[in-house]
Amino acid sequence: MLKKRIIPCLDIRDGRTVKGVRFLNIRDAGDPVELARLYADRGADEIVFLDITATIENRHLLIRLVERIAAEINIPFTVGGGIQSIEDVNHLLGAGADKITVNSAAVRQPELITEMAGEFGSQCIVVAIDTNFTDGEWKVFVDGGRTPVNLRTSEWAVTAAERGAGEILLTSMKNDGTKSGFSIDLTDEVSRLVNIPVIASGGAGKREHFRDVFLNTGCSAALAASIFHYGELDIRELKEYLKSELIEVRL
Repeated sequence: MLKKRIIPCLDIRDGRTVKGVRFLNIRDAGDPVELARLYADRGADEIVFLDITATIENRHLLIRLVERIAAEINIPFTVGGGIQSIEDVNHLLGAGADKITVNSAAVRQPELITEMAGEFGSQCIVVAIDTNFTDGEWKVFVDGGRTPVNLRTSEWAVTAAERGAGEILLTSMKNDGTKSGFSIDLTDEVSRLVNIPVIASGGAGKREHFRDVFLNTGCSAALAASIFHYGELDIRELKEYLKSELIEVRL
């Protein structure tokens, strides 16, 4: 059985790590290189970096940041935010990223997933899905969670997998930053429908939430941000707890 992964997520704005609640009320959370080094030392399996203000100017800053991170840590890391082209992917992978994550551009141009997977391999392409519960079902949102799309989350996840995504990063906006636990039903549904790894995201507040999402869904990994950034939960201690709950993790 594949071991479950613990993945810290760093939202990047103007070169700093930030965090909000339900994509709002953003506040500073520290230097991304220092945090990345800390998380790698404490046993993170991977790290995700998301540029939440992806402009052309910030893209150049992000590439330099990726180069710094690659020089400091020895675990895989994924970079995303505003990626819209093969050229964007090429620059980020060339700077040292192991994977990229694409969100809004993939929704608007699903063929982009196929093109990216064909050029770089599915193992490098993570499709991020921001989703919220609206009108009685889970729907996809784009533009950093600001724009609703008339697209059911489960259907989009299946399409992304069929198009060549190697992994799904599934974020429940309803749960994001609330520390009330992951969206178990949503994560379980998507995990059952696709034959690629699913990363559960949004809502982690204590170690039991990780246990619950691993035991009650088919997700391969769980992602969190603020509880790691502000020292509320240590990754190594979390993994030791999960091991005691008979969940296979890499220690």
